[in-house]
Amino acid sequence: MNRIIRVLVVDDSAYVRKVVRQMLSRSPFIEVVGVARDGLEALELVEELKPDVVTLDLIMPRLDGIGFLQEQMARRPLPVVVCSIASESGEMALKALELGAIDFVQKPTALATERIFEISDDLIEKVKAAAQVLPQSLAPVAAWPAPAKPSPVLAGRERVVDAVVIGISTGGPQALRYLIPQFPADFPVPIALVLHMPVGYTEMYAAKLNDVSQLRVSEAREGDEMRPGVVLLAPAGRHLILMREADGRVVAHLDARPFDTPHRPSVDVLFRSAAEVYRNRVLGVVMTGMGNDGLQGAAWIKAQGGTIITEAEESCIVYGMPRSVAEAGLSDRVVPLEHMAEAIMEMI
Repeated sequence: MNRIIRVLVVDDSAYVRKVVRQMLSRSPFIEVVGVARDGLEALELVEELKPDVVTLDLIMPRLDGIGFLQEQMARRPLPVVVCSIASESGEMALKALELGAIDFVQKPTALATERIFEISDDLIEKVKAAAQVLPQSLAPVAAWPAPAKPSPVLAGRERVVDAVVIGISTGGPQALRYLIPQFPADFPVPIALVLHMPVGYTEMYAAKLNDVSQLRVSEAREGDEMRPGVVLLAPAGRHLILMREADGRVVAHLDARPFDTPHRPSVDVLFRSAAEVYRNRVLGVVMTGMGNDGLQGAAWIKAQGGTIITEAEESCIVYGMPRSVAEAGLSDRVVPLEHMAEAIMEMI
């Protein structure tokens, strides 16, 4: 990072505006160039100050965060990191992602405002990642072209994969909303996926993804069986671990352990368990996201003879996780998002 990131902070609370400014100012690479009390003021200040990134509250008077995003993305797309309270704005947060927001940070409730400093490192990292995003990749989901139908599984062709595991982070909600609906109802293997999200969002997101998909998508629960046509999404705050029962079924186990992972759920933990259960008959897919979660897991899958696909840099919101896997020489195929469904079907 060799340039200063100019940030506009938008929140209706004077206290939160002050604290977010202080948190971001801990980084020598970030300068808060202005603050706004609502969406209308934010629209004016974006025009005047030309910030690189906006941190955005959702529940505000006059014009809320959704209204700001709709107007700003129509005028001039720019990277936005949502900073809001999950319990009050879960639906709005998912809508914000559909409208092109890059990522979000869960703000503590109003009753625990002293805890807001706890999100400091997370917010700084997500602002830094957002600043690297190209404006052309910020189109809202609704504006994306209709997904092409994937090639059908060829009748009589031997299936070489028994499960697909996906790891994804920044930009993930948008990418999965594009990818998963492309799979047909008779998709022949189960899918398990880890998406880095704050606690309070994964169940709601899974339900929304289920509404637009032919597969059955749900937040994973203890004991859920891995079955064809089913997508299990790891719940925020717990690892999704695949285990084979005595009767041969593969089921989901949810656990807070291991405790020493940067993320919970962890892509590495899911991938390792999948490698141990399915051996060489697992396909791992590492998609957009910052950091390197999935690197160790991809190595476990490869060690067992499994296959890895990584998303191409050109379609990633943040080319971090796929880059770490590709640069380690673990990727069997590099595929842009628009061709990912087809590539997965071909691999199966």
